[in-house]
Amino acid sequence: MSSFNERERTEEAKFKHEQELAFKIRNRRNKLFGLWLAEEHLGLKGDDALAYAKDVVMADFDLPGDEDIFTKVKADLAKAGKSLSDHLLKKHLDECETIAKQQVMQE
Repeated sequence: MSSFNERERTEEAKFKHEQELAFKIRNRRNKLFGLWLAEEHLGLKGDDALAYAKDVVMADFDLPGDEDIFTKVKADLAKAGKSLSDHLLKKHLDECETIAKQQVMQE
């Protein structure tokens, strides 16, 4: 029985590690996405851009999936008198995810 228990603990530790990595990658992705929007489309720089990126990260905790992020950034773009297509937003979010994975895995 002890080898079964040991295997179970190993699997639980592996699962926990994978979940922590996924959480870090998702948050990093959202931060990168927020920084891109802030600097390239909303005209924010420095601390203002970082604060906006943090707001994007926090918006992701509202609902499962990415729709909460898109709702937030579309509203913010509309307030700034700008518009980006859903396709461009999704494409850039995917690019941010690739970069975030590379960064987190190198840490």
